Order: sequence, then C-alpha cells, then structure tokens
Amino acid sequence: MKHTFLFLLIVLPGILFCQKESKKGTIITEYGKTYEVKNPDFKTDLDTDLKAVFDVGRSFGDSTKLNPLINTAARYLNMHASVGVSEKNLKVALVIHGSAANDILNNEKYKSKFGINNPNTSLISALTEKGVQIILCGQTAAHRNISKSDTHPNIKFALSAMTALVQLQNKNYRLINF
Repeated sequence: MKHTFLFLLIVLPGILFCQKESKKGTIITEYGKTYEVKNPDFKTDLDTDLKAVFDVGRSFGDSTKLNPLINTAARYLNMHASVGVSEKNLKVALVIHGSAANDILNNEKYKSKFGINNPNTSLISALTEKGVQIILCGQTAAHRNISKSDTHPNIKFALSAMTALVQLQNKNYRLINF
C-alpha cells in the first residue's frame, strides 16, 4: 500500500499535467510534434510577437535522421499555434553553422557526401514556406567549401553566424541556444 501511494504521488502529477502522446501540429503538419500541457502556471501571452532565433551549430552524427534542432523550429511554431498564438505573431529564424551546415545541403550534394537524400529537405521546405528564415554562416560555408548552389534553394547566406545572430537580436528576436 505504501509503495502504491508513493507511485501515485510521483506519477499522477505528470499524467495530469501533460498528455503522454505527441500530436501533429497545425502549422508544420508533418514535423514538430508537441505535447499538450494542461493548465500551465506560467501562461503563454497570446497577443505578443514571439520572435525566436535558433542557434543551430551541430549535427548528431546520423546522416539518415532529421537534425532535431531544425525540427525544434517546427515544434516552436506548432506548440504556440496549439494554444492560440496567431501565426502572424510567430517569427522564427534558424542560424546554421558548424557541422549543421551539412543538414541544409541540397539532395545532390548530400547524396555525394552521405549516399542518401537529405532527410531535412522537406522539413526545410515546410519551414521556409511558413516564413521561417534559414541562414547559413558564410564563414562556415567557406571553411567547408559549400557554395550557394550546394544548399537547399531557400537558404540565405550571411557574412557569419555571429553577424546574423546579432542583427536578428537587434530586431528583437530572442536567442534560443541548445
């Protein structure tokens, strides 16, 4: 009986607070699954612009899978839309550098490096169709010998990741770095 009580004391709040099963989003439907959070104490402001810039500087070593940091941009859009934030209030940018530069290559270049099509291609297309800016560090591109024609066609090049991050933050985008 004591163990059952302890189990319920530990597990029940998690069951009541969060839905255990992820759900598809309404903005980027094929990516960025989220979880419902019931009655959070810290309320989401539904009327303000939520401008975020994601600093994406790494891959995770498996060329067959999505870069989860790129997928986080889809989660960001979907989770906020699910609680009632207007799509017009969601502004998102990804600044890509380091090993993550491989994840924004076009299929031809990706296939020449890894032998398969880029698993991030349709995610990148879905994000940019919804207005997400995806910006590649020009310094990373030069260091890794990546030309504009090597990348997904919707990728923008910047002088550097540092430049893009500073300029976006100067425009009130808030830095999200994992």
